[in-house]
This record gives sequence, C-alpha cells and structure tokens, in this order.
Amino acid sequence: MGFFDSLKNFKSQLDAVDSSVYYGSKTLLEVYERNAKLEAEIEQRTKELDRANKQMLTLQHIWNMMNSSEPLSNVLNAIVNSLQGELGYIYSFIIKPQIKNNESYIQVAASSRQDFSEKFAKLFHCKLSDYKLVYPGIEALKNAVINNTIYQSSNITELITGFIPDLDKERLEKFLQETEMKSYILVPLMSKDIHFGSLIVFSSREKVSGNELNFLSLFAKQIELAITIADLFQAVKEQAVTDSMTGLFNRRYFEEFIKKEAIRAERQNQHFTVIGLDLDHLKQINDVYGHNYGDIAIKAIAEVLKSNARSIDIAARMGGEEFNLILPGIDSAGGLVAAERIRKAIEGIELEKIGHITASVGVATYLEHSDDLDELLELTDQAMYESKRKGRNRVTLAKQSKETSWQDIAIKTYIDILTKHRIPVEETTAKLLTMKLKEMNFSNDKLYQVADALVSTYNPDHNDGSIKHKVQLATLLAKRFDLPKEQIDKLKIAVLLYDIGNTMLPKNLLNKTEPLSDEDKESIKQHPIIAAREILKPISKVPDITDIIPIIEKHHENWNGSGYPNHIAGDDIPIESQIILIIDSYFALLENRPYRDAKTKDAALKIIISEINSKWSEKLAHEFISIVKNDLD
Repeated sequence: MGFFDSLKNFKSQLDAVDSSVYYGSKTLLEVYERNAKLEAEIEQRTKELDRANKQMLTLQHIWNMMNSSEPLSNVLNAIVNSLQGELGYIYSFIIKPQIKNNESYIQVAASSRQDFSEKFAKLFHCKLSDYKLVYPGIEALKNAVINNTIYQSSNITELITGFIPDLDKERLEKFLQETEMKSYILVPLMSKDIHFGSLIVFSSREKVSGNELNFLSLFAKQIELAITIADLFQAVKEQAVTDSMTGLFNRRYFEEFIKKEAIRAERQNQHFTVIGLDLDHLKQINDVYGHNYGDIAIKAIAEVLKSNARSIDIAARMGGEEFNLILPGIDSAGGLVAAERIRKAIEGIELEKIGHITASVGVATYLEHSDDLDELLELTDQAMYESKRKGRNRVTLAKQSKETSWQDIAIKTYIDILTKHRIPVEETTAKLLTMKLKEMNFSNDKLYQVADALVSTYNPDHNDGSIKHKVQLATLLAKRFDLPKEQIDKLKIAVLLYDIGNTMLPKNLLNKTEPLSDEDKESIKQHPIIAAREILKPISKVPDITDIIPIIEKHHENWNGSGYPNHIAGDDIPIESQIILIIDSYFALLENRPYRDAKTKDAALKIIISEINSKWSEKLAHEFISIVKNDLD
C-alpha cells in the first residue's frame, strides 16, 4: 500500500470516528433534552396534582358544611375562606341582591378573612361589606349573570368602581398594585333555579386555565347545593320554634327563651317586662263570621306585634287568641307605654266584615313584681283578665296577688293525700314526693312531676310530661269558652287530681288484657266517685277544694247521657268536666294499653270526631281539634 493510500485510509478512519462522536453527542443532547422536558413535565404534573388535591380538599370542606346544620351565613363564610391562599386566590366574596324599603341594591353576604379587606377598610374608611353596591355597567358581565356563565377579566378597577362609583379611582389603582391582583373571576350562583348572587375571586394570575374554569364551575354547583341545604335546615329550624299561622314564635320557644332571659336579668340585675295580650270577643267573631275570620283577626294582631317590637323583643303566640311579648331591659313604666302603644295600634285596625278589633292587655315585670317565672306569668295572666273584667280593650299593670294560688291549693291537697295515706302509695315514694312538694322555690314543673309520678303508680304506660300538656290544653280550651280566671284555676287543679281515684282500684283490673266483665266495668266506673268523695271530700281544711269535687265527680258524664256515674247530659254537665273528659280520652288513646297499642295523633283525632254528639258536643270537639292541630304543635 502506498503512502497516499495509507493517508486516505487514515482519513476514512478519522471521518468514521468524527461521525461517531458527532452522532454520539447528538444522541446525548437529545437524551438530555428529553430528560429536561420530562422533568419539566413531571414538575408541571406535580403542581397540577397538588392543585387538584387542594381543589378536592376545598370541595370536601364544602361537602362537610352541607352535612351540618350551620346557618347560611356560616356556610357562605366557610365557602369564601376555603378559596383563599392555597388555591392562589388573593381575596374572594359573595354578593347578593337585596330589596329593602323599595330600594334595590347589592350587598356583600360573605368575604374571606384576609389582609385585603382590612387594608381596604383602612384606606377607604369603610368595609366593603358596609357598602350598598350597584351592579357594574359592564355588558359582558351582565350577560354572564343572565346566562349563568363564568366571566373573567383583568380590569379589576372597572369592576370595583362599577360597584362603588364614588370611590377614588387613582387611590384604588395604587391599592390594587400593592395587592398583586391580576384578574378577577365572577361565578353566578343559583338556588332552586333562581339567581342567588355571585361568587367573585381575585387571582394573582392574569389568565385562567380550562381546568381552573372547570373547577370553579363544579365549585359553583357545590355552593348552590350547600345554599339549598342551609336554607332547608333554616326552614326546619324556624318551623320548630315558629307558629305556622302567624309567623311569631311558638309557646315552646317562648318558654325556653324566658328561662334564659331570667338568668341574664339576674346576672345583670336588669328588669324585663312581659306583656300578655288576649284578642277580645274571638268566640263572637267565630260564631258570627266563621273561623276563617277569627284567624284573620289573630293574624292582624300578630302583624301589630311584629311592627311594634324591637329587634331584641320576643313576640310569641301562646295558643288560640293569646300572645306574649318579652321586652328585655324594660321596667314596668316602659312596659306600660309599650303595651298602650300596641293596644291603640290594634284598636286602629279595621278588617273586612269584622270591622275594628280590640285586645285586653296585662303587664308584669321580672324582679319588680316577682323573681319567680311561674308567678310572673301568672301575674301577667291575672292582669290581662282584670282588663277583661273591667270592660276589655285596656291595659292593666300586675299586682301582687293576695289570693291563694291554684298551685298552692294543689300542693296542699297532694301533701294531705300523701301524708294521711289516703291512697295506696309506698311509704318511701310518698315521703319523696311530699319532700319535693315542700321544696323551696317551687315551680309548676315540679308540681307536674309529682302528678306524673302518682299516675305512674297505677299506669306504667303513662307518658311523663303529659300532665303539663293536659293543663295547658285545658287552659286553652277554657279560654275558647270565655271561662273566668277563677273557673280556669279550678279546672287546672281538677286536671291534676281527676284520675287519682284509679290508685284505689286493683292493679290486676287496670292491667287486664282480656275483655272486662260487667262487674269489672262497674268497678272502674267507681273511680270518679272514689276520687271525689273518698279521697278529696275529707280534705276539709284545704280551702277551695270543695269546689273542685263536683268537676271531678262528673268528668265521665257523656254529652248524650250515656256516661257515669249519674247519667246527666248536655249542658247539665259542668263545662270543666266536659273539658277533662275529652282531654283524658285523647291522651288515653295516645298511650299503650294492655289490650291495644298506642294510637297516632291523627288516629286519635279521628276517634274524637267519630264520638261527636255522643261523648262530647260538636263545638267542644271542634275547638279541641283546632287547638291540638295549631296551638300545641
């Protein structure tokens, strides 16, 4: 091989090596670039996964809120706060349309807890939530709300000055630069297919990705569901404490509230006043115009109470035509002024067909007239009835009663029965109940507890607490028949004592599962006589108990004369005895018996209806059913 051939061969080898090095370098570069691209992609995917995880946690938080009974305001605040920080949103809030006093505007319903709101308030001397906002004149934004679509823009100044036209624009732009806001996103919110408001978030990013818009769309659906559920919880809660006819609070809520108010009043050594109010001549309105017009009159009084009450006052319908109003922090002088204002407002009402209506009003003040709630309400009631006795349509201030209360009579009667062993109750039980009766600071609830305990000695299926409901129901019924206070008080005592004769009957007779024989029936028919003549009549030293005995003795007489023990009929039966019969029959139907299961409320009322004009009059039955369905719900 010659020199030139060797040189040519060497060059070929060099070219091969060079080519190998070139392609090797190219491969390495490609591998590097691929790795770098893969790392960037992994980083991007990691960020997306992290963001997706945060989005899922945010949605989970909203889901948890939906499964709670939180008020709507709490739910909305939780929603906006869940968007701050980790999702890259600087600030978020929910706006909601408002209409008050014929004025339409927009108000911030919830806003996130961030420096933004504090700095805004400091700079402009007003919180964003304090403004009555107007809707910005941004056509694209309006269309987004109308069409329920998400809207995004980087012109934040235009949005905020649109909401608040008189805001200093230059100061606002400087403020926005400091916050690093780059864009905002508006998400319309619906509730039950009606526009509820809008969620607005401020972002540090100028552009919004498709994934982010998808998330916000999904988030909006969760918000709408949360709002619907929160509204439902609120509605259920309000129904539990609200009278369905008038929209006022019901008796249950009133009784709970006044206990809390008494604790607060004692702690702060501050009075509160109770105004008791009773619509005059409701029976006459019902008889002449029908119950529908009676309901109209009751609703009219409710509207007067709503319009005359302060935000801290509590107005409640206690049942039938009777209302109570609690005035926290008001003494008797202020209570009289408020009561007279309410009385005049009611007198000024003129209703279709009925014309003008009036009300009798009583006023009593806690820590002034009494420091015992039961006595305070009793004094309010007495003052109200004093207004009726004096001619109705007037206000009467309570006075300390010099008469023996119905509770005192009942307590003394029970003590005499238990200590003299007039009924077969175990000695330990008798001593325990007697001690309870003699306790200081006695309350109606303790009296009812003793009555329930005595009934339970011969009726193990007795529902604890039913005595209290019987007394309440009897009182409401008595007022429907315009019975005076003295008669109502006697009726209350009779309700506590009428069944006590059953303690003297053999337990095997009361618990018998097979049909009763004629002899058994005759034995059971003796219990009113036993209660009246053998247990109560010997208690001669207890004042006023003699007036109770005829009521109890006749409480099983039927309207058609088929009852016992004397087979009297119609109006010859004392109205108090008639009331006890229908109440006793109703509550007996609701309890288990050895020979049948307890009836439902609706089933029991159907039986009450089926026995009209046989066991009770049509009027008594209708008044009773009306109260059970409306006043004691």
